[in-house]
Amino acid sequence: MTSTLTVPERTRPPRRADGRRPFPLARHSVALARRSLTKTLRTPEQLLDVTMQPVLFIVMFVYLLGGAVAGSTHAYLQFLLPGLMVMNVLFASVQTGINLNDDIKKGVFDRFRSMPIARSAPLIGSVLGDVIRFVVTIVVQLGFGYAVGFRIGTDPLSALAACLLVMAFAFCLSWVFVLIGMLVREPGAVQGIGFMALFPLTFGTNVLVPADTLPGWLHAWVDVNPVTQAMEASRGLMVEGPVAAPVLATALWGAGILAVAFPLAVRAYRRRA
Repeated sequence: MTSTLTVPERTRPPRRADGRRPFPLARHSVALARRSLTKTLRTPEQLLDVTMQPVLFIVMFVYLLGGAVAGSTHAYLQFLLPGLMVMNVLFASVQTGINLNDDIKKGVFDRFRSMPIARSAPLIGSVLGDVIRFVVTIVVQLGFGYAVGFRIGTDPLSALAACLLVMAFAFCLSWVFVLIGMLVREPGAVQGIGFMALFPLTFGTNVLVPADTLPGWLHAWVDVNPVTQAMEASRGLMVEGPVAAPVLATALWGAGILAVAFPLAVRAYRRRA
């Protein structure tokens, strides 16, 4: 005679009135986020861009422009790195749309559709799993920056807040690239469109030079650019400068982008997958 081992009912999540477990979308999304994270860790070459690009950007900009812009490489590094962190994390967010487009093209999401899971869970789980790219970018950026002379001018908690704010803003913007990934047919097209959109957003800021030195028409664009607010918030939290206004503006911009891009991306995903 065989017996079946069952989990006591009290250890299970409470059921709803219809007998189903609560919040299936959240549970399924977290499970698939772990899958995405495991996949990334088993193929570390996928992180090559987020490990090399921050180093290359620091070396190129600091040692090519530092003396001309700030008079010394150390002063320019202190000015540049907080804004450069925002730039690199935003470029890392493009890969989310590329990966999703590639998975759909290969039929991975067709397998998910045959499973008893929430329909949007694979999409949300993949985006959550790609947050590891933001973490790696920031760690490499700060680690190499510290090695060549960057120092936090505020305190560790403020610096941590800057990193979390940048990651949250990039997560919101990544849904724009998810939407692009759902609308175009090739992963290469996602990369091309994403980079074309990010260049004016990231370089059309005060990341390389103070906004006061820019011509009037470009200064006007810098003032309304949401990425400028994120860079100002990062500088204020990590080095010095205003904090409350740019942090609030960054949070509002991120919430607005998420409110528009998320439902559109989910709708496009359901149509395609």
